[in-house]
Amino acid sequence: MEEEKIMRHPRLALLAMITLLAPAAAWAQTVDGPKVDWKYATWGKPRAITAGVEALAKHVGERTGGKFNITIGYGTFGGEREVLDILSAGGVQASMICTSYHPDKSPAYTALDLPFLPLPDFETQWAVYEAFHAHPYIVQEFGRWNAMLYAANMLPQYEFVGKGTPPRKLADFKGMRVRALGGLGDAMRNMGAVPTSVPPTEVYTSMERGTVDAVSFPTTYAHASYKTYEIGTWYTTNLAPGTVACPSVFNKNAWAQLPPQYQKLITDFRPRVKDVLVAAYQQADEKNIPLFKKKLMFISYTPAELAEFRKLGAQPVWDKWVAEMTAKGIPAKELLQLIFDTSAKAQKK
Repeated sequence: MEEEKIMRHPRLALLAMITLLAPAAAWAQTVDGPKVDWKYATWGKPRAITAGVEALAKHVGERTGGKFNITIGYGTFGGEREVLDILSAGGVQASMICTSYHPDKSPAYTALDLPFLPLPDFETQWAVYEAFHAHPYIVQEFGRWNAMLYAANMLPQYEFVGKGTPPRKLADFKGMRVRALGGLGDAMRNMGAVPTSVPPTEVYTSMERGTVDAVSFPTTYAHASYKTYEIGTWYTTNLAPGTVACPSVFNKNAWAQLPPQYQKLITDFRPRVKDVLVAAYQQADEKNIPLFKKKLMFISYTPAELAEFRKLGAQPVWDKWVAEMTAKGIPAKELLQLIFDTSAKAQKK
């Protein structure tokens, strides 16, 4: 993969980041308009997943001469479980959400949290998310919250950092208390683990106190951001059981009130959100992998073990999700098939 080549060469990664963040010549002209202030809610601290919206905020501020200002609140505008409610009520104009923290609010969207979806690279992942966001039922589902989807804040595949006896075999996860969200939690439960949905801001304390044995995060950036490696003793390198979807969403009224030229600034920038995110994850891995190797035991699984895990952890979760969502009147089979079809099409390009 091209991103893997860049990741092995720090100078190339730095050059890529500079190129992505530098304003394009075609965007040099200032866009005139009224003074507008937006609040964007997220949590934690500035990190790789927030790089896309940080670049967006910088872009619109520069292009409008400071007239369109997006203030990003890292936990100051609300917690991860409540931001959708706050956005719906107009308390903020934009937000990152992770449906896995409140699956009942947007149940159809939890399809993207299912384990072992065919998302082998960021280009495929972006294509799948774009197609999924455009599906009429998904548009309708977020519309109930007076919300509209803007862009996917793509996350890498998850891996575990844990304390205590390392799971050298997948059977060793049996009885282990693991922080695993959404479909990944269901997959781990099928392996005999005990999943919990500890918020990221509480993970360090939970590991320190021993209330959880292992924590799954998109690797490596989030483990570094929440410092799990400081108290962990082992790290899985190739489990790759899935990821979760945490898109940026806008309040529909706030969007409708934006001048058309400001809307165009945001819409035109959307593809660059992907590029900035990919570069940020590459840069994070370059820094974090050597650091992890100094502190953690790296655990890898054989192809046979991984195949068994997927057999136990994926298909039963998919089947259960389709049955439960269909019973709620959601076109679940159609949505899941959309993921597979879009993935296959993207990988042929």
